[in-house]
Amino acid sequence: MVETIAAVGLPIDERLEIRKHRILPERPLEAAETAAAGRTAADAIRAGQIAAGAPGQAVVCTSGQGAGYASGQAAAYPPERMRRISIVTGIHGDELEGQYVCFELQRRIQAEKEHLAGIVDIYPAMNPLGIDSITRGIPSFDLDMNRTFPGDIDGNMTEYLAAKIIQDVAGSDCVLDIHASNIYLTEIPQIRINELHQERLVPLAQLANVDLIWVHGASTVLESTFAYSLNAIGTPVLVVEMGVGMRITKAYGDQMVDGIFSLMKALGIWRGEAKPVKDPIISRDPQDVCYLNASVGGLFLPSVAHGAWLKEGERIGQIVDPLRGEVLDEVLSPAEGMLFTIRDYPIVDEGSLMGRLLRKEACGRG
Repeated sequence: MVETIAAVGLPIDERLEIRKHRILPERPLEAAETAAAGRTAADAIRAGQIAAGAPGQAVVCTSGQGAGYASGQAAAYPPERMRRISIVTGIHGDELEGQYVCFELQRRIQAEKEHLAGIVDIYPAMNPLGIDSITRGIPSFDLDMNRTFPGDIDGNMTEYLAAKIIQDVAGSDCVLDIHASNIYLTEIPQIRINELHQERLVPLAQLANVDLIWVHGASTVLESTFAYSLNAIGTPVLVVEMGVGMRITKAYGDQMVDGIFSLMKALGIWRGEAKPVKDPIISRDPQDVCYLNASVGGLFLPSVAHGAWLKEGERIGQIVDPLRGEVLDEVLSPAEGMLFTIRDYPIVDEGSLMGRLLRKEACGRG
């Protein structure tokens, strides 16, 4: 069912509404009654008590009262409520990758709804004005919505909306906050985690079918973001970055949906099949990442594909001058590793980011 979680009046008798689609099991009472006493596998995942198995295998709690429960068993329901996963996207209006994820996830659930054993909340447009205008922030306010959380229920319009969003999503067993890159860069599917919350979030992220888990230092994370605000009050949020701004990369969206089903199965929300997931690279050291910045302005012509494995000194691309027909710079790989970010928009200025490379040591090839 579609619900409005927040609404405010706008000029000229218009109205801004933030809505979600809540998908419930066909037999919710039966799902709730399948709870088991004691700690469940889902609780163990969030506590980090997960045995590291092969990608795609069921994970098993190895300590605590939940020991022995495999992920996805019916025992993952406490008697007082069903488990809930929330899929959030559209906080930045020019990031559209999550739109396809919302559609495809619902399509697959509806095709096999008899396997749904918990609640799936889908929020496709947290910033509906931005989505409608393909604007990163909230139009007319020149404001990044992801710098307004946790908000204030008694504050101005944007603070009120942020507070209502937090109020509605809080309490989810897992939240995916799906973003794309900007219009300049393309990212492989990855989850970015504040080091303050890594103990709880990394085990969940390992189930999400991403290529990379990037753990950031606490000093680089803004406390006014949606993810930080919810993680700080105990609701686990995984921040997904993938693809490019203003576009949809279907292959990445399909990969992410597979990961959501994996999470749902581990949390006891899905009883059907879930595809095997990737074994992600986990980067915790800032020195793992090399940043490639343009030495001169011009037209960047890449020579390698996104996600390519590069040798040190291998050519990544060229910066050229279309007026004089000259090559201004050869962009070479500073180390051996994986190119997990590459420039998609070809015009660069001096200092523009053209890519990021993950060193081979972080990829387990050192």
